[in-house]
Amino acid sequence: MFKKIIPAVIIFLLPAFCVAQAEDSAMIRKIADEVLINGKAYENLRFLCKKVGPRLSGSPQAQKAVEATARMLKEAGADTVYLQPCMVPHWVRGIKEKGLIQVAGKAPYPLHLCSLGNSLGTGKKGISAGVVEVRSFKELDQLGATVIKGKIVFFNFEMNPTYIHTFRAYGESGGSRVAGPSKAASYGAIGVMVRSLASNTDDFPHTGVTVYNDSFPKIPAVAISTNDAEWLSKQLKLRMVLTASFTNTCAMLPDTISYNVVGEIKGKEFPKEIITVGGHLDSWDLAEGAQDDGAGVMQSIEVLRAIKAAGVQPKRTLRAVMFMNEENGGRGGEKYLEIAEKNKETHLFGLESDEGGFTPRGFRLDMTEAQLNKVLQWKNLFYPYGVYELAAGGSGADVGPLKKIGASLAGLNPDSQRYFDVHHAGTDVFENVSKRELNLGALNMAALIYLIDKYGL
Repeated sequence: MFKKIIPAVIIFLLPAFCVAQAEDSAMIRKIADEVLINGKAYENLRFLCKKVGPRLSGSPQAQKAVEATARMLKEAGADTVYLQPCMVPHWVRGIKEKGLIQVAGKAPYPLHLCSLGNSLGTGKKGISAGVVEVRSFKELDQLGATVIKGKIVFFNFEMNPTYIHTFRAYGESGGSRVAGPSKAASYGAIGVMVRSLASNTDDFPHTGVTVYNDSFPKIPAVAISTNDAEWLSKQLKLRMVLTASFTNTCAMLPDTISYNVVGEIKGKEFPKEIITVGGHLDSWDLAEGAQDDGAGVMQSIEVLRAIKAAGVQPKRTLRAVMFMNEENGGRGGEKYLEIAEKNKETHLFGLESDEGGFTPRGFRLDMTEAQLNKVLQWKNLFYPYGVYELAAGGSGADVGPLKKIGASLAGLNPDSQRYFDVHHAGTDVFENVSKRELNLGALNMAALIYLIDKYGL
């Protein structure tokens, strides 16, 4: 008897499910058309890159970006736009860095280099010493103070080219940049040069944050281009006698005030349930921060604009958040959580775009198995727009803290093959963003937000 009832229930429910899918497909098509025909993300990004420019936390440009995106959110139709004050680190690069390698009997070899974010400066005199190359922290530990003391350590941690998922390679090699300077200092090094975390070989150095361990001296740290890293490694293999010299004048100033920028559309049925979509507004100072993360910021604003323009009246409150200080502190994400806890807010879901504006491939979903299975029921709705990968995974640095208060999370997963060509480098400019790809990411983000708002998790 029981076996006969189950198929009957399924047959009864199937038409309703198909009708709902058809309705959702039509609405997502409407949202997609709005983004593809009338989208504002690309022109907003142009303004951010060309009129505001690099947006390092604490800089005047960061403040201009706050003002510009608040205006954009109002123009997008947000019911309310407001700022969340937060104190952020204020690191300055100083005058352009200089460096060279002197090989015995040869002309000096000029380095393409840049200071790592939060690095201490050398002062105007600079530093000069012999070079010790290491390819792993294990090798550094084996050499120890006997070899390292008084030297400049060259961390030659190449991103593994065999990984198709380039963020895996970035994660494995990134320790050299984040923790390398303090580890080298623990053995008496006077400075560090890090191979840029880049998937291609060129002359552009890639910056990024380093995190000092207060238990050890804080030593100057720079990144050198991948071409320079290859050349230097070759010289060392030939056992050439050489000396590295570099000068930087960067400094950490006292913390200063900045802001998260928040725009929201109030929910009609469950206004106290909040759905967040966002990216980080700050960027490194070598370029315009177009892919990292101007793209994610503008996609998030476009989500609100397109949903409203398509005539959707959200059940829950939708927030687009421009987080400040992801790059060298994470203070914006921390402040957003702090305010949410203080106000006892209910956060249902948070979506982040912080892997560039390239062609979207899927979403990484950080949620319970039951919630994941619910989202997977919608996967065919994304197929027409090029998204095929819905799977468990991490979300993003800024929405990540919301997990503490029970939010389910996700991260947009674009094609990553070209991302580390420009990531944190002087090549991260507006001209390297495709309008079509940027819009495809925005419309898929809007579709996911629409579905979660309608059905919950």
